[in-house]
Amino acid sequence: MAGVATWRGVVRSAEANAAWRTGNDTIDRAREVALGILKPTPSQLDRALELHRSALVFDAYGFSPRAAIDAERVNEAVQAGASATELNDLREEISMTRMATDARERKEYLDAFHAAGVTCIFQNAGEEGNEPDRLIKRLARFTYATDLMRPELSKAVRPDDIEAVKRAGKVCLYLTGNGVPLPQRWDNVRDELGMIRIFHQLGIRMMHLTYNRRNPIGDGAGEPHDGGLSDFGQMVVAEMNRIGVIVDVAHSGWKTAFDAAKASSKPMVASHTTAAGLYRHFRGKPDDAIKAICDTGGLVGICCVPRFLGGKGDIGALLDHIDYVAKKFGVEHVAIGTDTAYRSRFEKEEREKIKRRADGSTPLGAGPRWDHLWPKDDFVETPEMDQSVTWTNWPLFTTGLVQRGYSDDDIRKIVGGNILRVARANFAG
Repeated sequence: MAGVATWRGVVRSAEANAAWRTGNDTIDRAREVALGILKPTPSQLDRALELHRSALVFDAYGFSPRAAIDAERVNEAVQAGASATELNDLREEISMTRMATDARERKEYLDAFHAAGVTCIFQNAGEEGNEPDRLIKRLARFTYATDLMRPELSKAVRPDDIEAVKRAGKVCLYLTGNGVPLPQRWDNVRDELGMIRIFHQLGIRMMHLTYNRRNPIGDGAGEPHDGGLSDFGQMVVAEMNRIGVIVDVAHSGWKTAFDAAKASSKPMVASHTTAAGLYRHFRGKPDDAIKAICDTGGLVGICCVPRFLGGKGDIGALLDHIDYVAKKFGVEHVAIGTDTAYRSRFEKEEREKIKRRADGSTPLGAGPRWDHLWPKDDFVETPEMDQSVTWTNWPLFTTGLVQRGYSDDDIRKIVGGNILRVARANFAG
């Protein structure tokens, strides 16, 4: 294409309305939806894309692009008699590691990462819960992937690494464990907390105190009653502060989140949540919990889940929640923690190759896990909502912030600077 240069995977041309195109139909269709909602002027879009390119963009919590399933491996596992649990584990392993060993998936992965203009993701690297053997699986998978994909993709172990990766034009993952590893032998507190240091040494830099359900630390966001942080939970927070692991209450109950903030001596976060004062949802956080988190020097990351955003559930709703926190609690206390992932375009064709069981059922898919149960709500998501806040629309999140009048410096804080600051404040190298 004559006269066209590339911007981190985004095609740039003399035509302002083509600046956002990537050549990937999946990404571009989602951008068309978001642009139809935002309706930026050419100058706003140009400014936003250039700012996004130059800024250090750090997703406060999310998932790097997911690889397509490998139908051949799945069919072999089914033929060998793999259980539903084993097949589900295989599906997850492939989605998190195949880009490290398959050339097509590696290109798809890196192209999506660069199209998003993201330097670092605080990567979900622990299966939700507290059992160490369960938590270590995703940690192993992303360690494996970053080991094999260096230098294009690396595991950041200190905040300075993230800035170095930005300067090099590469991408990286900073790992969150999704749970505090507890042996649950309950012999003594010191031994029970000992795995925090071990997982930190393995690269984990942030942990959920709870997921949706109740555990010995406190109550999760999905519990009908929230008793707050336990006495043991107070000790967990103190140990995380001491070791240098960021306390995350994104999935904690409202009182548990408030109590944890009052207990923390280091900046802590609700990494992927919403403002319940704007739209009341149990996965959001009320004003008193947000204020307590901000008082630690921490932040709340606004997620890209329409059901939690409420309202129109689209990119406009995402920006409304960012506005709410920035204006009420300060721009230095808000980030974007997408909680979403780009999925390889080749997923559909691979799934079509998977053979069905004799009864006609698909071998992939499992029933709801106890810790994934959600209180019912009446919100109805639409494909347009999901497309407008899809992960690769990161440059358009920046565009929306430009439209809403944020300064370049404040936008840099929201899209990455704030979470990098919190990471620095907690790091104990």
